[in-house]
Amino acid sequence: MQDNNYPQRQASIARKTKETDINLQLNLDGTGICHINSGLGFLDHMLTLTAFWAGFDLDLTCDGDIHIDSHHTTEDIALALGDAFRKALLSNNDAKGIERVGHAKVPMDESMTEVCIDISGRSWLEWRGDELLPPIIAGDEKDIWREFYKAFASSAKMNLHISFLYGKNGHHLLESVAKGFGKALKKASTITTTNISSTKGSLDL
Repeated sequence: MQDNNYPQRQASIARKTKETDINLQLNLDGTGICHINSGLGFLDHMLTLTAFWAGFDLDLTCDGDIHIDSHHTTEDIALALGDAFRKALLSNNDAKGIERVGHAKVPMDESMTEVCIDISGRSWLEWRGDELLPPIIAGDEKDIWREFYKAFASSAKMNLHISFLYGKNGHHLLESVAKGFGKALKKASTITTTNISSTKGSLDL
């Protein structure tokens, strides 16, 4: 029952530290239009996939210390993006009426992953099956992606379960997750009722 007459749910974040300088604008009720420059091409690709499949408009720039490695840039962008997602949800009547739970399984050639989320106010990442990932993907250690999704879940205050089910190619596996994450976010953030999706009457966001 998404109502086209309510204000679009948007948030802007400016986050600056000695390691990264991030500016982003997020619109949950967009059409998947993205302008992303993180300084890391593979991260740009994954963020674009997620935003497109979620139907979110995302403008993001980051000036990070990638001369050291990708860790600070990747993690800080996830923190900022998760914060923007939570704030955009709250911008419309404290997230009242959202579906809250979303999940998706998306194939990518030989690979299959599953993503499940609950916008519960409780931060948790369950990360399973990453032994399928090669140690290095696009020049970075595979663990950077666990840290990305852990940071997003923490900042957005959500349960996030990611399972790598099968596959051989690291790019394909992560692309499957990025698309599934977008689809799960779209479903969970869609307004489907006039009630708060909790028996206790509130979401601790």
